[in-house]
Amino acid sequence: MPASYAYLGPEGTFTEVALRTLPEAATRELTPYVSVQSALDAVRAGEAEAAFVPIENSVEGGITATLDGLVAGEPLTIYREVLLSITFALLVRPGTRLADIKTVSAHPAAQPQVRNWLKANLPDAVWESAASNADAARLVQEGHYDAAFAGEFAAARYGLEALETGIHDAENAQTRFVLVGRPARPAAKTGADKTSVVLWQRTDHPGGLRDLLGEFASRGINLMLLQSRPTGEGIGNYCFCVDAEGHISDRRMAEALMGLKRLCLEVRFLGSYPRADITPDEARAVRPGTSDEEFMRAADWVARCQDGRF
Repeated sequence: MPASYAYLGPEGTFTEVALRTLPEAATRELTPYVSVQSALDAVRAGEAEAAFVPIENSVEGGITATLDGLVAGEPLTIYREVLLSITFALLVRPGTRLADIKTVSAHPAAQPQVRNWLKANLPDAVWESAASNADAARLVQEGHYDAAFAGEFAAARYGLEALETGIHDAENAQTRFVLVGRPARPAAKTGADKTSVVLWQRTDHPGGLRDLLGEFASRGINLMLLQSRPTGEGIGNYCFCVDAEGHISDRRMAEALMGLKRLCLEVRFLGSYPRADITPDEARAVRPGTSDEEFMRAADWVARCQDGRF
């Protein structure tokens, strides 16, 4: 495959900024794509080695375009994640005043992060969604809209100026990005890892979701994301996107996944990969009774019982 990374473009997106924090990005050709789906499809088609896309933000949760792109289609695997602090600038054509702004644009995920600012400062402005924040800046440059919410760094790229900076409704807002490639062996565990899966229930019944989550809870596995997504098979039919603390090579995680495989109609493994929010030294201790050593001792005890060696 070509040594290239696809990413949500055009140039000047937060996605590009986050991607360039990866050391290996300096050795790859970085190719912008018009949507998350097209970036993921470039990997599936062999046009790119990997895709780098946003998957979650701390204000609205999971980014549905990415979750849906991973749920459907040929399987892909997450190998890395990056956290980026997000603050917006209001980008305009030179000479534009706040009173001149009648239309604003940005990626839909940006709207919840600037809603209060917009209400207080531009209550009559019409919101128009764009494929990305940088694409909104490009549309402002071309005269389609009056202003765009984007990174301040995008202003120079599109010949705009930042009329306002430091815009955010929530302090310390962050977006999580993931590097996604074709399925392969997961990276070795670090001690501060995350495992992502998609779960489809075999049948819809009372307590069904509780049964699935119980496979994690009974083994002391903490969940970091739980989001339902429609399967497209009618109202009320959902699958569940789950991020859980731990690595597939951990005995507790492996047993949880085996339990889910038994219970579910389908389980899609999206990868085990290092967490970006903590180091191994900062990872919480596993709950008593759920360490690899305790699982091995329990398995050995069962084997001895089977052999009559109580």
